[in-house]
Amino acid sequence: MKTTDQLIDDLLTLAFAEDIGDGDATTLSTIPAEAVGKQQLIVKEEGILAGVEIARKVFEKFDPSLKMTVFIEDGAHVRPGDIAFVVEGPVRSLLQTERTMLNIMQRMSGIATTTAKYQKQLEGTGARVLDTRKTTPGMRMLEKEAVKIGGGTNHRIGLFDMILIKDNHTDFAGGIPQAVAKAKEWCKANGRDLRIEQEVRDTDEIMQAIERGCQAHPQGGSGRRD
Repeated sequence: MKTTDQLIDDLLTLAFAEDIGDGDATTLSTIPAEAVGKQQLIVKEEGILAGVEIARKVFEKFDPSLKMTVFIEDGAHVRPGDIAFVVEGPVRSLLQTERTMLNIMQRMSGIATTTAKYQKQLEGTGARVLDTRKTTPGMRMLEKEAVKIGGGTNHRIGLFDMILIKDNHTDFAGGIPQAVAKAKEWCKANGRDLRIEQEVRDTDEIMQAIERGCQAHPQGGSGRRD
């Protein structure tokens, strides 16, 4: 299984391929190869900054000669006019990485800002904001990182790192006792030590899940799936 860094590297490879293709015709035709300069990321809206470290990966992957100076780190509350960082190096490289970097940071910062908003409303309750698997294909690791930056908590990353028995699994298995038993048997047979959560639909199912050592996971509204 690929690591988080490998998945991010794959994403950046795809991002460059779909945006730059076989070359940025505009930049290559108008900017001399020897031209150097710098660009700065200026914040335009108040919120939580996220994606600074991923931006660093964007620049390093495309052109290691680019030098990034960070003034504001991930997780900081920012306001319009704040300068998050400055990048210096070949102008061609700056122009070709700009859109990929901005797309990633804008999305991550939006997620972090929204997460922080809801987490703040939960202060003092002991409740946490959890994320789901309903992420943009290919961007899951970045979007889940943004949730953490915003003060939220990652639930499962995918189908491989936790067992979440939903209503359809329960019904096919014949009930909560049977579904949980099968999940535990599978883990034992395959040498896996996975947390098991049980989706529940009423108080009776909550008790069934607790009695079998599972964390009860309330079933969501129409169309809700982790």
